[in-house]
Amino acid sequence: MATQQGTPSSALRVLEEALGMGVSAAGDTAEAVAAEGAYYLEQVTITEASEDDYEYEEIPDDNYSIPEGEEDLAKAVQMVQEQATDTQILEQKTVFSPKHTVPEAIEDFLCNFLIKMGMTRTLDCFQSEWYELIQKGITELRDGGIVPDVYTQNMLLENENKILKKDLKHYKQAADKAREDLLKTQKERDFHRMHHKRIVQEKNKLINDLKRLKLHYASYEPAIRVLHEKHHALLKQKMLTSLERDRAIGQISGLQETLKHMEIGHGYHAPEFRVVPTCRKENAPEGPTQKGLREAREQSKCKAKAKANTKDSEFPTHMQPNPNLDLGKENLCPAKFDYKLNNIFRLHELPVSCIVMHPHKDLLVSCGEDRVWKMVGLPKGNVLLTGLGHTDWLSNCCFHPSGNKLATSSGDTTVKLWDLSKGNCILTFEGHTHAVWSCTWHSCGDFVASSSLDTTSKIWDVNSERCRYTLYGHTDSVNSIEFFPYSNTLLTGSADKSLSIWDARTGHMIASCDACGVTKLWDFRKLLPMVSIDVGPSPGNEVTFDSSGRVLAQASGNGVIHLLDLKSGQIHKLMGHESEAHTVMFSRDGETLFSGGSDGTVRTWS
Repeated sequence: MATQQGTPSSALRVLEEALGMGVSAAGDTAEAVAAEGAYYLEQVTITEASEDDYEYEEIPDDNYSIPEGEEDLAKAVQMVQEQATDTQILEQKTVFSPKHTVPEAIEDFLCNFLIKMGMTRTLDCFQSEWYELIQKGITELRDGGIVPDVYTQNMLLENENKILKKDLKHYKQAADKAREDLLKTQKERDFHRMHHKRIVQEKNKLINDLKRLKLHYASYEPAIRVLHEKHHALLKQKMLTSLERDRAIGQISGLQETLKHMEIGHGYHAPEFRVVPTCRKENAPEGPTQKGLREAREQSKCKAKAKANTKDSEFPTHMQPNPNLDLGKENLCPAKFDYKLNNIFRLHELPVSCIVMHPHKDLLVSCGEDRVWKMVGLPKGNVLLTGLGHTDWLSNCCFHPSGNKLATSSGDTTVKLWDLSKGNCILTFEGHTHAVWSCTWHSCGDFVASSSLDTTSKIWDVNSERCRYTLYGHTDSVNSIEFFPYSNTLLTGSADKSLSIWDARTGHMIASCDACGVTKLWDFRKLLPMVSIDVGPSPGNEVTFDSSGRVLAQASGNGVIHLLDLKSGQIHKLMGHESEAHTVMFSRDGETLFSGGSDGTVRTWS
């Protein structure tokens, strides 16, 4: 019986010797029992527990410090008390109960060990003999004891070591990638640093150039000032000379009419002389090339003669009085400011650039950036005509004084004339090198003026179909141009922040607006502003007077229509546009106001 009971202990000892690891306390106990002659597996104990069988409490850090800025006595006392309590707990050496772990049975450990080592025959022998003893009842399953924790802990540590090796490999890869990213970042940093140095050098060079140019420009300022004074003096002399010339022309025309009445039936015809070449080749052969050249010359001569026969129009010297001047009398009905939105016409797919009223009928023409102009009937807004022909956006349009023609200007550098009875283009003026911003008819109907981005303005003769004058003087884009009604006076407004009056003969008040929202009224006889009204900060896009000249309307960049009472100085606002307002126009009687916005709509106010 003793021999049977000693078998497991011998097996345990053999296992410890095979593994090279033994438990000293367990071995000593087994030898002492064997010396007495009898021993039991139940009496085998481990006197000293393994360090891995217990779970200790984490000891907090004793190096407490009071944060800077929070030196509070109560908090300091509380920290000292907590440190004293922790010290007492550590002195008592409180031992916490170890976490319960289920050890591994020795037979399972042996089976796992043999499987791991690949000793399949030994495993089969062990299993057959072991389970044979169990079936005979010689020993029980739990009598074999358990494997000490050191073996289990070694297996756990081995698994943990494998996991740590995998993590180490992963961290090495991450470190290599981080190293590559660091090198790349360092290269980019060096590149940007070098680029920054180059930019700083260029900046310093530009600053030096700018200083040198300022000094150079300052040396020219006195000469420029003198030239400007001479220029203004010459302009005044030119204006006076033109007035004297017109007065003399009027006197001469009167004398000529008197002479015609005195010399009725008498006339003088100058003889006509012809020069005939003395030498002429007779019967000279003419080749096909020479024949083609001769025919081309004859055709060009015919065209030149036909164009020469077309006479240029003359500016009227005696202008009829402006019928709209009577509307400015004091006995008129009070000006209207209480406009309300009553209709919206959706005419264009892109922003509306201009709207004009027919001079005699209830018709409205709108131009858009979609290269189309449309004529609509009021008040329903039904489309009557659609004009197609420009290859770029339309900037402005203007009715002929009779109302049967329309002039349009476009970003395609052309000005087109349209016959409204047929709805087609009858004439195209080409000569500007950049976009044309504005156009206007002379009150006689024989001239059209245009202003362009190329800093020039041109006056076109409708009868001779050519450019009669090109006006130079502005240093930036000429954004607007307008003939005064029943006058030869022409007004231009430019992006160089100046207004120019060409051939001024009468005195009127003019209005202008700028990108800061400031509207000014000018007396161009004195070349000085009379009134300045700031309705900003939104830019002013267009200003226009009503027929009485007492109300000024401004289309603003924030969609508001400002109405200025020139008599009282009050400003009224019309709110209705959902986006920027580009253009504004009064009806002939002043009862209706029209405005065009960047959303492609034309709105009516009454």
